[in-house]
Amino acid sequence: MKKQLGLALALLALCGVRAAPVAADYARLADELDAHFRTQVLKHWFPGCVDREHGGFYAEFREDWTRAKENPKTIVYQARQTWVCAQVAQRYPELAAEFRGYAQHGLQFLDATLWDKEQGGFFWALDEQGKLPPGGDGEKHIYGISFGLYAAAACVLAKDERALDLAKRTFNWLEAHAHDAQNGGYYEALTRAGQPILAPKAARTVDSIGTRYGCKSMNSHIHLLESVTACYQAWPDPRVRARLEELLGIVRDRVTVEPGCMNLYFTPDWRALPDHDSFGHDVETAFLMVEAAEALGKPDDERTWQVARSLLDHALDYGWDEKHGGFYDKGSAFAPAYGLEKVWWTQAEGLNALLLMHERYGRETDRYWKAFLKQWSFIVKFQTDARHGEWFNTVSEDGRAAPGQNKGSIWKAAYHNGRALMFTGERLRRLAREAH
Repeated sequence: MKKQLGLALALLALCGVRAAPVAADYARLADELDAHFRTQVLKHWFPGCVDREHGGFYAEFREDWTRAKENPKTIVYQARQTWVCAQVAQRYPELAAEFRGYAQHGLQFLDATLWDKEQGGFFWALDEQGKLPPGGDGEKHIYGISFGLYAAAACVLAKDERALDLAKRTFNWLEAHAHDAQNGGYYEALTRAGQPILAPKAARTVDSIGTRYGCKSMNSHIHLLESVTACYQAWPDPRVRARLEELLGIVRDRVTVEPGCMNLYFTPDWRALPDHDSFGHDVETAFLMVEAAEALGKPDDERTWQVARSLLDHALDYGWDEKHGGFYDKGSAFAPAYGLEKVWWTQAEGLNALLLMHERYGRETDRYWKAFLKQWSFIVKFQTDARHGEWFNTVSEDGRAAPGQNKGSIWKAAYHNGRALMFTGERLRRLAREAH
């Protein structure tokens, strides 16, 4: 695989000068991203993460890809790996048979093990054997259930007809148990039986993703936007469309605020609770909102594009490292970033959002294209582990990686960087065709 941009592209990027890209530039970069995805992501995860003994996928891998002793099975990780496999099966004909098999393997585990046969909905986490841990109460969370829906919908789109039943069951369970009919959006944490948990527990005050019990979160709702978009593409039911329109309105018009930030937490009736601005979620949501509008048949919705662009512009203004490239972790609305570490998933989502905005606004500004080149260069040079493969979880502002970082965990799958590389590669090839 190429370790850096083509010579001409790299020299121009380093000098801070960039002529308007032409078809050959787009095509060359598409080849680089495609090669990176295959050699630095897919080959390290698959088939090594496939658990043939217990079902699903192993999650915990050390820096050198040695598998850890404990490998719990969480809905988020299992669904993300299943989604990646279904996407690969759709996009790469020569890999379709292999990865369709992995997707079916993942779907079987989601349906037969992580789905609660007694109460419905997906369990948040089981042990490696697929059992509730001792003392576990089976608490469920819409963040995790959302990813189960996302994976099932992806499998439907990958021509697995069995997945449609799981997608429908998941959507209907969310509707019956988690949707807030009065205020819109969804209750976050639920008991095993599907009752919303609306007040802190005696033992702890926050749920599995750090949201205070009884509150709503940006994080869960942007991923519901993501999964309901996929569900509507797989199952264009009027109820799914109505919920997708509601979610887009919530994320775009309530969660996002000027000058291009998103609040993290909310009261049940959507009053914002102060906290930091997460640049990674901002740039990821810029893409997710546009994707949702496109699924609704509104690819040129001006309000959606305006808000999506403001999220990326604010991240570039306050959360972007112009010297080295890369997006910082967090900051505030009108001050320099204060969380200067660079996390793998933020860099992946930034890459995707930058090219999206270049495609839309490249004729009026070269800002997004220049940043895209610098972002890709940063990822290749610093975020990628040249020795063991895949991406470091976190690097410093100037790209130094602390030793001993796990390559896989219940939160680190092939999903963020895999999606970014697949989607940007596809977008680059479309730009190359249009530039001819």
